[in-house]
Amino acid sequence: MSNQGFGKVAVLFGGTSAEREVSLKSGTAVLTALRGAGVDAHAFDPAERPLEDLQREGFKLAFIALHGRGGEDGSVQGALDLLGIPYTGSAILASALAMDKWRTKLVWQGAGLPVADFVMLDEHSDFSAVEARLGLPIFVKPANEGSSIGISKVKTAGGLKAAYEEAAKYDKLVMAERFLGGGEFTIGILGTDANAIALPPIRIVPATEFYDYEAKYLRDDTEYRIPSGLPAEAEHEIQALALRAYRVIGGRGWGRVDVMLDAAGKPHCLEINTAPGMTDHSLVPMAAKAAGIGFPQLVVRLLEDARRA
Repeated sequence: MSNQGFGKVAVLFGGTSAEREVSLKSGTAVLTALRGAGVDAHAFDPAERPLEDLQREGFKLAFIALHGRGGEDGSVQGALDLLGIPYTGSAILASALAMDKWRTKLVWQGAGLPVADFVMLDEHSDFSAVEARLGLPIFVKPANEGSSIGISKVKTAGGLKAAYEEAAKYDKLVMAERFLGGGEFTIGILGTDANAIALPPIRIVPATEFYDYEAKYLRDDTEYRIPSGLPAEAEHEIQALALRAYRVIGGRGWGRVDVMLDAAGKPHCLEINTAPGMTDHSLVPMAAKAAGIGFPQLVVRLLEDARRA
């Protein structure tokens, strides 16, 4: 079937989350690529138009390039299900679960997957005791935000409370997580269930203190190493772990799993993204390119998966 056979396609981007600006960049790139591939694709910003317009205007498929709440937390997925419009990426349950870093870790732990030690914080937490348990440095993050929004790295004793207060501006669920110093890797996933494949791992080496919003989207000195520099056996191990993590939460279509190594080189699941970025700094397109899949081919492939879902 030709690319025109998709029918009228909506590229959903923008939205109202804290990640709106990133979503606008992702959606613009996707829209340009789909149109270049001959797809009848149209921009659609849910912050500006009701989703019911998708049905009224005859859209047949939706490419979700929304990030953050309202876009990758199961909300828009549920609305599209009710409208009867197939869409890219994971369905309601996996989307909602992956958005919540705390509950994702609980599910992974229950399935026997390794995760870094963590503590959930609130205003009544014994911050000194948490520092003693996890050791320094400690990462503190909102459980339901992406793009490293609200995240901080606590390096000195007594600093945890201030980091909690910063993260709590974005979410009532705040997580303190043990630092693992063996390197950060990300693994893109394409496909569903037994057909899912892991793309080449990317090692992330930020020039900043950690891989924060600036390092992700604004700087040009963050290193993305493909090949990762790991021995082949270690690469295969983290790819297999990422696939397990993706399948356990019910990932569909595509996603990206972040993995940290400890000082001994043992991998631990960090988090999963079911609507990864598609900007010029984004990691899944980078890994796909290393696997011989160009950007236009990637976005068309994701649409094909959505049509079959």
